[in-house]
Amino acid sequence: MTVADCAAVAGIRVRGWQAAYRGLVPRAYLDAMDVAAETALRREHLTAAGPDVVNLVAERSGAVVGWACHGPYRDGGAVTADAELYALYADPAHLSTGVGRALVTEALARCATAGRAAMRLWVLEANTRARRFYEAAGFAPDGAEEPWHVAGAVLPELRYTRPLAL
Repeated sequence: MTVADCAAVAGIRVRGWQAAYRGLVPRAYLDAMDVAAETALRREHLTAAGPDVVNLVAERSGAVVGWACHGPYRDGGAVTADAELYALYADPAHLSTGVGRALVTEALARCATAGRAAMRLWVLEANTRARRFYEAAGFAPDGAEEPWHVAGAVLPELRYTRPLAL
């Protein structure tokens, strides 16, 4: 991912949230999401990311259609030896076309090559589509749960883990 990709990634993230979290996250929050503000945030995060944080994009016909970000697992304020998939989004028009699978496969391979023992991620308990996707990719819930506070709602998140091996 480059700075030039930030606007496309921001659009994918906003549309992805609005599609994936409809009915799960308060509608007012989703409706208020702004691509311009998200573009500025993506630029800020990309330029401030340390060398261990990797942003990947998937392209089709020269257009960005997906984005993933991974790095060290954050356990509270501590960084651990495991990896974490911080974000994975495909443009809603490209769902179920292999974009997400390609991105997660690349992220897993990079983390295994870097010597990480496992990759972890957090997913909304009610996001059954995402949970099925991650389970098909070899992830499984490991019993950890956390509440996610968004726009006055408290939504349970589950941690999924996948061991990595070369």
